[in-house]
Amino acid sequence: MHFLRLIRPINLLVIALTMYAVRVFFLPYMVKPCSCQGWNSEPLDFFLLVFSTVIIAAGGNIINDYFDVKADRINKPEKLIITKYIKPRWAILMHWILNFVAFGIACYLSWRHQTFWYMFIHLLSINGLWFYSMYFKRRFLIGNVIISILTGLVPILCGIYFLDITSPFNHDYLPSTWSTHDGSWITDLNLKIFFVLFFAIFAASLNLVREIVKDMEDVSGDLVLKAKTLPIVLGQTKTKWIAAGLIVVMIVLPIPFIWEAYAIYGKSFLIAMAPALLVLLGMLLVLFQLYQATEKKQLKQADLTLKIIMIIGCCMPFYWYFL
Repeated sequence: MHFLRLIRPINLLVIALTMYAVRVFFLPYMVKPCSCQGWNSEPLDFFLLVFSTVIIAAGGNIINDYFDVKADRINKPEKLIITKYIKPRWAILMHWILNFVAFGIACYLSWRHQTFWYMFIHLLSINGLWFYSMYFKRRFLIGNVIISILTGLVPILCGIYFLDITSPFNHDYLPSTWSTHDGSWITDLNLKIFFVLFFAIFAASLNLVREIVKDMEDVSGDLVLKAKTLPIVLGQTKTKWIAAGLIVVMIVLPIPFIWEAYAIYGKSFLIAMAPALLVLLGMLLVLFQLYQATEKKQLKQADLTLKIIMIIGCCMPFYWYFL
């Protein structure tokens, strides 16, 4: 039980959900088996990819708590696991066992699909999480950026996998109700690549906001460690404005795409993007929560709202599949 609390199973389920959401998006492209050697073992290979990614994240959670023991005694003593229930040396051992298994799977997938991408991204993630927990987490902004980039790598890793084993882009895979017009920058775009990049940017950006909010929650403990996080250096008020500014940018940037897509697909596009309205309402709610936040409890509510937004965003491909 204590081990499960240490690896944060809910966060791991969100990672797995994200990866399988990408798979659901690519299912129409897998109607016709392709000639690549990865096709026949696709369900098993993809499960191994998800499993290896999840246990790397679990190992990252363990090493993060290992280096955060002093701060956690102040920030969240009720959630302290290492030293209280699990000895530090056992935590380190579990961390390396999980990473060893994950990298072994990455080596198999790289051999199986004749690419070094899986080994490279897994090794990058393992080392990135280690150095983040040991050093960069307590540095100005860079720790937040590292975790956000690693979050964005999750859909990109899935994209690399499926772009290798699926058929080329074909407009026939679009819903029949979506009429297309020649010359549109959307219909001429490879939707597979666009989806993966948009999903990655959305996940990374939203996670960056969440990391900033979490730093605002943990100021008391971070001061003990002499950390130089955003709220410690700039103050809570300026940090709230930065987080709110990032959310506004996330709301405004997709507007040209939405405008163009609606002009092409009409009401069909609005139906397909209905869950995005919940995401938008959630972002507006976070803006209000940040504006009202004066204590840690209110910041935790904003953090929870951001997590719910991420889950809704991850579920959109499932909605499209059953639409």
